[in-house]
Amino acid sequence: MASRADNIASSLSLANFSKATELKKRIWFTIGALIVFRFLSFVPLPGVDARILSQLYSQTQGGILDLFNTFSGGSLSRMSLIALGVMPYITASIVVQLAASLHPALMALKKEGEAGRKKLNQYTRYGTVGLCAIQGYFLAVSLEAYGASSGLPAVVDPGVLFRVGAVISLVGGTMFLLWLGEQITSRGIGNGVSLIIMAGIVAQMPKFASNLGQAYSAGDTGSFLIIGLIVLIIAMILGICYCERAQRRLLIQYPKRATQRGMMQADRSHLPLKINTAGVIPPIFASSLLLLPLTITQFAGKSLNPESTMGKVVVSLNQYLGHGKPLYMLLYAAGIIFFSFFYTAVVFNPEETAENLKKNGGFIPGIRPGKNTANYLDYVLTRVTVVGAAYLTIVCCVPEFFLAQTGLPLLFMGGTSLLIVVNVTVDTITQIQSHLLAHQYGDLIKKAKLKGRLR
Repeated sequence: MASRADNIASSLSLANFSKATELKKRIWFTIGALIVFRFLSFVPLPGVDARILSQLYSQTQGGILDLFNTFSGGSLSRMSLIALGVMPYITASIVVQLAASLHPALMALKKEGEAGRKKLNQYTRYGTVGLCAIQGYFLAVSLEAYGASSGLPAVVDPGVLFRVGAVISLVGGTMFLLWLGEQITSRGIGNGVSLIIMAGIVAQMPKFASNLGQAYSAGDTGSFLIIGLIVLIIAMILGICYCERAQRRLLIQYPKRATQRGMMQADRSHLPLKINTAGVIPPIFASSLLLLPLTITQFAGKSLNPESTMGKVVVSLNQYLGHGKPLYMLLYAAGIIFFSFFYTAVVFNPEETAENLKKNGGFIPGIRPGKNTANYLDYVLTRVTVVGAAYLTIVCCVPEFFLAQTGLPLLFMGGTSLLIVVNVTVDTITQIQSHLLAHQYGDLIKKAKLKGRLR
């Protein structure tokens, strides 16, 4: 059943869009910031040979770098200034969020409101700088070693100066992206960091369409396969839109209160529990863990002895954990389900919610306030999470199975990428509707004031 806000949003007319000057400025600012992001993705690191680097990267496809390269819009394959993208910030924010739910001092800081939130954001930025420095150093060292072992030196002048310059450049690039994302959030439309990630994924669409067209022209891909691919993408987008907006609403009753006329009136509200509370975190974590062995094998190169014990273990893992293999699919599904329950338990605290309801005088009809309410919330949330975990598993595993059967290296249509694109698009459209609604109400208030003056 559609809510009142949905009914109001559906009645909005796009004819008012041309009159919403503030909204148009915000949209143009967002587009300009995303264009700057795309230009930066083509600025290479100092001291890197871009032509040799493209040859090296083509030999390491299929690992965890492909996932990060998709999120950064191809910046990692070109080793640009923003090669790390905003992934270090995402990792740092998850770590801080987990710590704020487990550590007493950070938990108390989280409850301090706006001041505590700013302090946690400051810790997140410090963690981002540290992660960028560590990842940038190992990326520079790995690039030097891998290029030398393959006989294709991608670094013109390897050494300490190159590593220091690479770390400074990568840290500066990531922090500039964070600043750009904050500017989009405050002066544009939508969440800035999420839009940057979505822009990187969508930027792979022309390459995706070009590869598909070349495969069809060469006869490697048939018409039936292309039609099935299009139908699968459309069905997944519709399914994601439906499930991401689905929620379990719990009725909250408040005690009767006296109104101005002396009448007693009881207030009612709803506590929405989303089916997918964990978002895109479970598939990202599960795929990153499973792709680590393949990435280690690729970067080890000739230095890894296949006859050694470690070499045999890594090679065996590489064979069994390939895309579409039964063991990979099983572990991938199990990882998504585990992280769905784990992250949901971290971000939603039934005891804290029940305590807040009790302080405000609210209660669930038929459930006693306090511990019984917390147990009931945990009971409902567990069953809702089962549905959400099953939905995430289907959305992420079906494309993996399809890609494995067809042999198409299309990470763009992966479940994680589609989840991010659809969620960010829906959120941005919702914000545009909110601005249009505010503009419409503003016109109504002005007209009402004019009529009042005329009288």
